[in-house]
Amino acid sequence: MLRLIYLLRRKPELSREAFQHYWRDHHGPLVASFATTLGIQRYVQVHSIEDPANEAMAAARGGMEAPYDGVAELWWDSEEALEHALTDPAGQAASAALLEDESQFIDFATSPLWLAIDLPQVNPPGPEPIATPRSSWIKLMFPLRLLDSLGFEDGQRYWRTQHGPIIRSHASAAGIARYQQVHRVRHALEAALRESRGTQTPSYDGHAEVWLDRGHLPSSPEARESSHRAIEDERKFIDFKRSAMWFGKELVFIDRREWN
Repeated sequence: MLRLIYLLRRKPELSREAFQHYWRDHHGPLVASFATTLGIQRYVQVHSIEDPANEAMAAARGGMEAPYDGVAELWWDSEEALEHALTDPAGQAASAALLEDESQFIDFATSPLWLAIDLPQVNPPGPEPIATPRSSWIKLMFPLRLLDSLGFEDGQRYWRTQHGPIIRSHASAAGIARYQQVHRVRHALEAALRESRGTQTPSYDGHAEVWLDRGHLPSSPEARESSHRAIEDERKFIDFKRSAMWFGKELVFIDRREWN
């Protein structure tokens, strides 16, 4: 499946609460109403939460970009399905309506978006954890930019083939229930989506996402060692100053993956 990642910064005049309220209660249902027209298979909002751990994680990496206010995630069956949705007249009308509504609460210039594919790393059988607002689950979002010295292809290869196995080996000690790498794919549609919104902030090269149960986070020496080793390896391929990480809560509006 192909995923659209849309990191959101709110319009300056909006409070965090006003932004999240509009996004959740007005825009979310609007997107859901166009799901069939646009061929959307899954739509998730990840609302950022204020947590001391956000600053602690950034400090441990020598400083990072400020967390975003949220992330919109949308899945399509294939590139062809997304291309059809954006070129079909009905899909174009739906996209225009959504874009107009986005302008009410999103700061387009500072809200980058790109296309990506999922590469599960820790994905045990059974139901996927969902960091719903009333649960103890939290979802770590880590949009990253690769070191210029590595380049896009080599950086993604290192992330996938070297860093992934390190995290998998420490997953139990770190309390990781699920870990997924989401790698950006370069696609002509990205430029069109950015142009329609006047996006200025460069896209990231992908993001990592981790699900943790806050009620059962380990504090053992093994957990501390796993965190230390992960950060040390991240330095080999991630430009921390141009990356960000924070915790969020998920709202699943659409999930049709098991319908087909």
